Amino acid sequence: MSENVQTAVPVAGRSDEEGIGRRREREVQKGGNGRAGQALSPSRLAIRRFRHHRLAMASVLLLSLLLLLAVLAPLISPYDPNAVNTAAYREPPSGAHWLGTDSAGRDVLSRLLHGARVSLTVGIAAAVSATGLGTLLGLIAGIFRGWVDAIIMRVVDVFLSFPPLVVILLLVAILGPSVTTIIVVIAAFEWPTACRIVRQVSLSVREMDYVLSARAMGSGSLAIVRRHMIGPVLPPLTVVATLLSANAILLEAALSFLGLGVERPNATWGGMLQAAQSMTILQEMPWLWLPPGVAIAATVLSINFMGDGLRDAFDPRQRL
Repeated sequence: MSENVQTAVPVAGRSDEEGIGRRREREVQKGGNGRAGQALSPSRLAIRRFRHHRLAMASVLLLSLLLLLAVLAPLISPYDPNAVNTAAYREPPSGAHWLGTDSAGRDVLSRLLHGARVSLTVGIAAAVSATGLGTLLGLIAGIFRGWVDAIIMRVVDVFLSFPPLVVILLLVAILGPSVTTIIVVIAAFEWPTACRIVRQVSLSVREMDYVLSARAMGSGSLAIVRRHMIGPVLPPLTVVATLLSANAILLEAALSFLGLGVERPNATWGGMLQAAQSMTILQEMPWLWLPPGVAIAATVLSINFMGDGLRDAFDPRQRL
């Protein structure tokens, strides 16, 4: 009986190894580089997985188009987005105004293009700021642990205990609405998410044998972070950054809708949605609220789909 058990274990191990080997062979054969037996690097496998995610690729194309339109908005806008024309009061879409005009006679298409500049700027800048701050504090907490980790995590708990929208509304009302204020305030309440994820990854990596060996050979904390922790932290951090960007765009739209966003008459998607505050406009004048609403929904969904694609791309368990 004992002999049968002893012989069964290696057989199971061989079958698992054979299965892994067959999967690797299939991935190599799908490499398409014309060199037999050459395995793809992890980065190339990640790129290939991302390219096979159709929603993610479509989202990248849409976001690239939105960025291009936002950058070229001053050149391609048919009208001045802030020019008031009382003679064109709430005109429906026509050849002169493709998306109609608003309550001040301003061209909706021009304001939509310029509003993309504000929304995308806030989303990208707030996500980058929050990710950078969260990464720094998460690495410090994971490397030094002890009282440093305890203090940082208590600060994270304090920030997470408050409802973000309510506090952001209060701070923007006190500091005054502006693009810079909105970016700083949103980033100040989004960094705890990135911090907790980076801390968790760094705590697991610091116990790996190669990190312990590097520390035993005299490597300092900065060298260990630079050589051994940045790589494992980047994949989950990239996914988190996309989610934070989408959340920042929604928060900016909410602030502008409530009148605490960018100062008027500057165009923002949330500010354009302010027109949709009566049943008459909702039912009879959809050109006033439908374009910015579709723009916000499409942008946020595209960012979320791109985050899903990045998550699958960095997951080694995903098949091509």
